[in-house]
Amino acid sequence: MVMDDREGSFVAVRRISQGLERGNINTCHSAEVVAGSAAWLGRGLSCVCAQRRESDPRPSFDLTPAQEECLQRLQNRIDVAYDSTNVEHQEALQALWYAAFPEEEFLGLISEQWKEMGWQGKDPSTDFRGGGFISLENLLYFARNFPKSFQDLLHKQEGNRAMWEYPFAVAGVNITFMLIQMLDLEAVKPRTIVGATFLKFLAENESAFDLLYCITFKLMDNQWLAMHASYMDFNTVMKATRRQLENELLQEDVSRLEDIPSYSLLSR
Repeated sequence: MVMDDREGSFVAVRRISQGLERGNINTCHSAEVVAGSAAWLGRGLSCVCAQRRESDPRPSFDLTPAQEECLQRLQNRIDVAYDSTNVEHQEALQALWYAAFPEEEFLGLISEQWKEMGWQGKDPSTDFRGGGFISLENLLYFARNFPKSFQDLLHKQEGNRAMWEYPFAVAGVNITFMLIQMLDLEAVKPRTIVGATFLKFLAENESAFDLLYCITFKLMDNQWLAMHASYMDFNTVMKATRRQLENELLQEDVSRLEDIPSYSLLSR
């Protein structure tokens, strides 16, 4: 069943049952994936990121040479588009599959089985347009460094879940994009206190963006459960997640990402 929200089709995952064995790879017993066009992803991004007006004053913050270098390296990562013909990108996507479903046969880079992870169709590369290759790197970092939390979110194993759940993989791309916007990472210098604060963490830990991604994904799911959300509430949940994350990053006793309260939500 394809849902329509008056502007186009999108993706939702319908919860049916828990604890069933996987059978035919074309049918996901624990979740029925409903796929549509990329319009859902685009609307999700535009809604989440509309947080400021162009007329607002935009101060800039000076950086140390170390911070400038770290920011440049991160921006270089952000600038890399996903390329389905690039062997490195293909291998990373395949590695993501094995990290997510280690006991399930990999049927190829284009396959109906990708819907089990929450991609909109059988070719995940079409969903990376919003976040680029770094969004794949973020998911892979999450799977490798916090496998328990990754699996809990992938399989929706915690809490009282909604009948129609957010699609895991597409939500991940949204989170990457939201963080880039929230931290103003495409600017030459940060123009927000949150962005400047993050660059201090980045100078101390070059994986800070990937770590913040993991924290944000877990925080988003925590907000989802607390709000008893369903698929139509996704943008509302993302906005609440952003507000909470900004507040935590600016707390006085936070000197590294591991100090923010939501870090404790993660499990290895």
